[in-house]
Amino acid sequence: MASLPRKLELFYDVLSPYSWLGFEILCRYRNIWNINLHLRPTYIAGIMRSSGNRPPALIPQKGKYMFMDLQYLREFYQVPIQAPKDFFSVILEKGSLTAMRFLTAVNMENPEILERVSRELWMRVWSRDEDITKPQSILAAAEKAGLSEKQAKSLLEKCSSDQVKNILKETTDAAFNYGAFGLPIVVVHLDNKAHMLFGSDRMELLAHLLGERWLGPVPSSVKNKL
Repeated sequence: MASLPRKLELFYDVLSPYSWLGFEILCRYRNIWNINLHLRPTYIAGIMRSSGNRPPALIPQKGKYMFMDLQYLREFYQVPIQAPKDFFSVILEKGSLTAMRFLTAVNMENPEILERVSRELWMRVWSRDEDITKPQSILAAAEKAGLSEKQAKSLLEKCSSDQVKNILKETTDAAFNYGAFGLPIVVVHLDNKAHMLFGSDRMELLAHLLGERWLGPVPSSVKNKL
């Protein structure tokens, strides 16, 4: 008898480029490994605040390395990452609260399209240097991902509701309680235990924990699909 898929949670924020890398890897492996992937929109600023961590861009040497690192990872992971020109404004001033509330609402009402809307928001901010904070920007991303104008507007209205705000806070608190000090984190549930892995570069270790094969960042069965 085949074993049941293992539950895997990905806590992510579209403001985090490393979250995008982890997201794409797990989406590629979702039908290769025996896993049940749960996407968990999370607010990275809340994680940073609760853990006392600082964005790497605020530390000059880390920030310099990050720009170089993303260029290497763009090719290696085959994800079209390109840092926005006004990087510090995007990361430190504009943030992602509205976007993550919107994804929380999508996950509540239309979870089947959460992957596509999340990817389109990443494409906007981390590939095309477009806004993800203004209502018209969120609506444009949602419609491009496949939601109707009516659906997108309805979800955007829900972003100001206590229900959406509370769910995003609860998810962010859950990530922190698993041990998060940044994003992404992957939480794999095995033998009634939760194992937290930080970052997008722990996929070989994740494969080891799952007893699965690591076939590289772009398995041949999914090449050229992004």
